[in-house]
Amino acid sequence: MISTHYDPPDALSPVLLYAPEFAADPHAAYERMRETYGPLVPVELAPDVRATLVIGYAQARSILNDPLRFPADPRAWQESIPETCPVRPMMEWRPNALRSGGAEHYRYRSANTAAIEEVDQHELRALVEKVADDAVGEFRSAERADLVTQFAFPIAFRVLSALLGCPDEIGTRIADGMARIFDTTDAARGNEILEQAVSDLVSLRRRHPADDITTRLIAHSAQLDDVEMGHQLVTLYGAGIEPLTNLMVNTCRRLLVDEEFSATLHSAQSTIRDALDTVLYKDPPLANYCISYPPYPADVGGIVLPAHQPVVISMAACNNDPELTRGLGPDAIVGNRAHLAWSTGPHSCPARSHAYLIAETAISHLTDAFPEMDLAVPAEELCWRPGPFHRALESLPVIFPTI
Repeated sequence: MISTHYDPPDALSPVLLYAPEFAADPHAAYERMRETYGPLVPVELAPDVRATLVIGYAQARSILNDPLRFPADPRAWQESIPETCPVRPMMEWRPNALRSGGAEHYRYRSANTAAIEEVDQHELRALVEKVADDAVGEFRSAERADLVTQFAFPIAFRVLSALLGCPDEIGTRIADGMARIFDTTDAARGNEILEQAVSDLVSLRRRHPADDITTRLIAHSAQLDDVEMGHQLVTLYGAGIEPLTNLMVNTCRRLLVDEEFSATLHSAQSTIRDALDTVLYKDPPLANYCISYPPYPADVGGIVLPAHQPVVISMAACNNDPELTRGLGPDAIVGNRAHLAWSTGPHSCPARSHAYLIAETAISHLTDAFPEMDLAVPAEELCWRPGPFHRALESLPVIFPTI
């Protein structure tokens, strides 16, 4: 029986989320966490950076829907965190909706939502089809490809750059900066690269307005200044390149390793959308995030969390909480969208319909082009990139009959 007593994190041995061992098999780690700690787990996001990881579905929903007790503003926490800390760029305060509350959150979110909602879904689908066709064309005559570097990333990068009105040269720097931040290996340098690149994009669109998200943000009644504009773009790129790339890659992996699911897809008993939702349940591209920073000790189901220490939601663990699926059959998650991969509450993702459309259109194009595609290596040889936040493969090599 698991005790409901939760000692302060300093008195417990934290789980190291940045270790390669965690990245290699996080689901086994979540099971061990549940057995040892229950729904709230002491972890380290980087050396000496303590946090509480929420792996209980009910507890996560309660926290995500309680912004007064669990605000997203990290400024008190980061006072004791050096700028060289590898996870700080992913967690530090920025003037954007993700790291704000109250009136400021409303101001930033309303501007972002308005700019995103003006994207025409039919035009977006046509854009993705063209970009996906170009990507597939690059390796159509070959016998193999890496679906990370040759398919998913180029599509996410080119589509997002088009939506934001970002030229390739600036977009390449932004993608480089975001990758360094997510990997937490050279995050400080990644932050510098990213901030300069988005500043250049804002300057460009102030001089030359266009029909894109960046221009609409500039024109919004929130009257965002250059610094605020840059941080809105950092958020959009952070949510748009890495997670979207990983969603497409993880879904392709699922189709390649799960023969039963692949068979139901080919027989039209399931769809690419079902595959996406299965992945969003089992291996969401952003596995651990949705961070809050309680300003006072916070009671969660009789367990008190310390003030000014990050509370991280494990979407991957919460989605697979045995309490959520108890008594349900093995196919209960197919077509079910109760997962937390898009978060919930005031900080839920405002662009989920766009992400679904991009991923579904791109993967459908790939499977139509190469219905006989197979993994080029045994599934157990695929390597996951270490990092406390994402669920990301280093590569996904595939082979297919030449045309």
